[in-house]
Amino acid sequence: MTFPALIFTGVPPISANATNNFAMWFGTLASARGYHEEVREQRHLLINAAIVSLVGSLIGAVLLLHTPPHTFQRMIPFLLLFATIVFAISPFLTRQHSGAAKRHTPVQLFAQFLTAIYGGYFGAGIGFLMLAILAFSGLPNFNAMNAVKNVLAAVINGVALLPFIIAGIIHWPQAIIMAAGAVLGGYIGSRIGRRVPSRVMRAGVILVGLSMVVYFFLHGN
Repeated sequence: MTFPALIFTGVPPISANATNNFAMWFGTLASARGYHEEVREQRHLLINAAIVSLVGSLIGAVLLLHTPPHTFQRMIPFLLLFATIVFAISPFLTRQHSGAAKRHTPVQLFAQFLTAIYGGYFGAGIGFLMLAILAFSGLPNFNAMNAVKNVLAAVINGVALLPFIIAGIIHWPQAIIMAAGAVLGGYIGSRIGRRVPSRVMRAGVILVGLSMVVYFFLHGN
């Protein structure tokens, strides 16, 4: 929701993406802290996934800086639609792999690498894709998936910031205000989210994703 808010205030799409990335980095750090119990329990999943996320995010950020603004703007609704569909169908895929071990397979690591490229390129919606990947990791519940996702999102967003800062495309006044709100909302939201049923959380994520898709199909050009 923060990405379209920046677009609405007149920030150009690529700069809005970079500014949103900066602000949400602080939010994901705070949210990961809110899930610290689950993060500690699932830390065995994080090392390899964080490494591939770091490399992929850097590639995606560099690709973004070489994309014409009008091309990027036309891609926004399709990027969000893809991410939302993948997350929406992940429960059906999970049921077919309910015996999966609590680890990342080479296929999952490659999928995480591609997701990190996507995240470095377009930060909004990466959580959908990572939750879909984590659905195959045999994690006990949605909260554990959310915890791992938040740590990896912090890696992806943090690494992508470097080329964005060097290129000078972040709108700092908006970024600082949003970062403050993201820290507060990320931590409070994660503590509340740990008490919300998984089905409710999943439905909320899908609703937000579809709403953003509709908005950008109607107003993205």
